[in-house]
Amino acid sequence: MTTIFALSSGAPPAGIAVIRVTGPDAGRAIESIAGNTPPPRFASRRMLRSLSGDPLDDGLVLWFPGPASVTGEDVAEFHVHGGRAVIAAVEAALQDIPGLRRAEAGEFTRRAFINGRIDLAEAEGLADLLGAETELQRRCALANAGGHLSRKLEGWRVDLLALSAQVEAALDFDDEEDVRELPRRFSSELCDLREEIRAALSLPAAETLREGFRVALAGPPNAGKSTLFNALIQTEAAIATPIAGTTRDVLVRSIAFSGIPFSFVDMAGLREEAHDPIECIGIERALGEIDRADLVLWLGAEGQGPPGSWEIEPQCDVRDRPRKAHPLFRVSAMTGEGLPQLTAALIAKAQTAMPAPGEAAISRHQRERLERSEAALESATGESDLLIVAEHLRSCRHSFDAILGRTATEDVLDTLFGRFCIGK
Repeated sequence: MTTIFALSSGAPPAGIAVIRVTGPDAGRAIESIAGNTPPPRFASRRMLRSLSGDPLDDGLVLWFPGPASVTGEDVAEFHVHGGRAVIAAVEAALQDIPGLRRAEAGEFTRRAFINGRIDLAEAEGLADLLGAETELQRRCALANAGGHLSRKLEGWRVDLLALSAQVEAALDFDDEEDVRELPRRFSSELCDLREEIRAALSLPAAETLREGFRVALAGPPNAGKSTLFNALIQTEAAIATPIAGTTRDVLVRSIAFSGIPFSFVDMAGLREEAHDPIECIGIERALGEIDRADLVLWLGAEGQGPPGSWEIEPQCDVRDRPRKAHPLFRVSAMTGEGLPQLTAALIAKAQTAMPAPGEAAISRHQRERLERSEAALESATGESDLLIVAEHLRSCRHSFDAILGRTATEDVLDTLFGRFCIGK
């Protein structure tokens, strides 16, 4: 395996920059530009020099021999002054060392996964942690990166192996009187495991946490959607005019309320008599956003919104506006009337779809695998053919392994680690 290097700290300029090297030639990289290898896990001051002997910077060098390192390989770190020229010079010197190359996005974490330092579920949590923008995202991602889900899966896997061993014993020794049938506790243990998986399936979606609780503002043209949209996101992002049909495309903006991430969606007004081809495309996209949204705020005629939408009476400060008999909220984006109450209700609604602080969330593919495992256990329950029971248990174990990355395909790994920045 080649040795890679990259800037692992933030974009320059900065007070300190950390350039990380991992791979079999990491020690040689230290010797080449720092003179000699310092004691493991101690920061040592060194004058860094190019291969030709030119001084690069006065910095710190750290040495982490594998396998007890972040990647499971030999790792070296150069802590230098965070100016662009200093970083470029040190990277150029590393590039000149035979066997070293620049890292690709997520390659450090991918090597940690390949070398067994983390599993796939922890890697997904780490990716979410790097992208966290709110306190809730940070705390939940930290739980996943710290192995919250992985520990559950490992425990379930141990229980599943014990159940499989009971089935195999009955199959292999069916002539023995004491192991001819499955133990009485087998069915109850199988049901207990299935219930634990069902409970995990009730965990919130990681995509909702990552992208924000998606709220779509829907209604006919000139209903006040864009004006309310601007008021909710607290900026003039959408063009709001009295002219019907001003909004043609979908506009999405993210904001956090009380640490909870939201994505608000403004879109074209809905009407059946649209003839403009561009407006028709906008309406089609708007309908797609309604289907995708976690919640729809309906600003149109009362009772005509999609199922589950909130009835909103907009522009309540305008006297000649039609009134709704039973709106959930009456609001005015111009005066601010009703907006605090609407915002508080949105926060409460989003909290039901979000994990509690420090609780794990599960991604779409993790949910799919858990659903498969739960279905396999349900099929095994009450099945009299032990060969079929054994196959269902094997299928369940395969789903666990896929979540942990023991059977992950290259395209799955490419998609995940492509979310990481270079240097992580």
